[in-house]
Amino acid sequence: MAKAKPPPTPVAKRSASSASNGPKKPAGKRTLNGNSSTEQATATLTETPIVRPTHLPTRVFEELEIVKDPSNLFHQTIEQVLIAAQLVGLKHHQQIILAQPKNEIMVHFPVLMDDGHHRLFKGYRVQHNNALGPYKGGIRFHPHVSLDDIKSLAVLMTMKCSLVRVPFGGGKGGVKCNPRELSRDELMRVTRRFCSAISNQIGPNYDIPAPDVGTNAQVMAWFADTYAQMTPELSRNDTLSVVTGKPVEMGGSLGRGKATGQGLVDVLVEMLPELNVDISKMTYSLIGVGNGGSWTARLLHEFGAKLVAGLDHTGAIHNDTGINPASLNEHVQKTGGVGGFTEAEGISETEFYSKPVDVFIPCALEQMITAREAALINARVVAEGANAPTTPEGDVVLMQRGVEILPAILCNAGGVTVSYFEWVQNKSSVYWTAEEVDEKLNKHMVMAARRTKLARHKYECDMRTAAYCAAIEQIGKVYDLRGVFP
Repeated sequence: MAKAKPPPTPVAKRSASSASNGPKKPAGKRTLNGNSSTEQATATLTETPIVRPTHLPTRVFEELEIVKDPSNLFHQTIEQVLIAAQLVGLKHHQQIILAQPKNEIMVHFPVLMDDGHHRLFKGYRVQHNNALGPYKGGIRFHPHVSLDDIKSLAVLMTMKCSLVRVPFGGGKGGVKCNPRELSRDELMRVTRRFCSAISNQIGPNYDIPAPDVGTNAQVMAWFADTYAQMTPELSRNDTLSVVTGKPVEMGGSLGRGKATGQGLVDVLVEMLPELNVDISKMTYSLIGVGNGGSWTARLLHEFGAKLVAGLDHTGAIHNDTGINPASLNEHVQKTGGVGGFTEAEGISETEFYSKPVDVFIPCALEQMITAREAALINARVVAEGANAPTTPEGDVVLMQRGVEILPAILCNAGGVTVSYFEWVQNKSSVYWTAEEVDEKLNKHMVMAARRTKLARHKYECDMRTAAYCAAIEQIGKVYDLRGVFP
């Protein structure tokens, strides 16, 4: 049978060989989702004022008896989602469904420590929404893990999966611990005990965890093995797909390690030309040099972009002539942070935020850009590689100053997209080359970026609200088709 050809969707070029000429703009007209053409939307992107809708979703908050706390990350996220839902015209009953997670799971479990005593750990798994497919979301090990933060991140996963059109819903999990203080054996036992504690609430077709802050491919390998050992032997063949982000040797996908950074770079290649930023000549600052931040920097380096400043929990550095991302990553792997990097000069946090750059890229934790930092940032564009790195107050300050914000649910969706690819490969037992993964990821990210631009043009709002609108439109269509049982 002849292989069907895919539709001729224009894809943003991102190879390093094309960097010298700068990224190409989309060619030709194309209508997406029945809205205006891509070219019509992009032609007005830089001319559209950055406007945040002001109508607040007080009715839903009151109906669900949510006492709004401006410092609560979950309340912030839900408010932003509901503002977009109102713009889209989402039905009221669908808004209240999205305003709360479907399931909130909290567990306590003892773990044997190396010194012979048992320590009690607290873990969470929040399953926000599965209208589009199985719950999907990472597991983080961090000392500041809390239920409301995990709820917020689960909501963001629902939005992210919808925006990039992968058939997953949103979930998130975490264990309150500091993995840096645990030995390898202790980390393994924490992972295995947490998996066993939530094993009845997850599964390859129901809820599929992945790595997040403080976890990695090795943690996922322990997690998958534990789940397999708790499954009847005749049913174990399907257990490999219970998590994604596994080592390649255990069914992980090629390209998963760099996926978050690659997705962010794909978005920048698509968006920056319309914001009058040449990626081959741009300068940028980076918060966080973990997996996502490090890969972002290394991939941008191939285009000729110059990293001039970096910040993490160990300090801030700068070098106006450019910082080599590969050397910085090697230093971070050895020392645990950017502090003491000999190829750059140490600076204060205030100096870091004030450094003039074209693009500012936060790739660390949530809530790092408050109104104070936003007032200092000297950049044309903020590209959010981390989840919810900017507070609502920081958003307002940046928009007032004319700084364009490329939102997290778009910029860091590469990770969940390649996680979906890994899940598909596990299910089919057919594995793709790195080039195939890259090509498929690029198509998902470029189309998500264009949906966001079209929504901004359609609803005349800021980019963050537009991304939520593009995601919620899809969720609303699915709910209209499915209805609510019974």
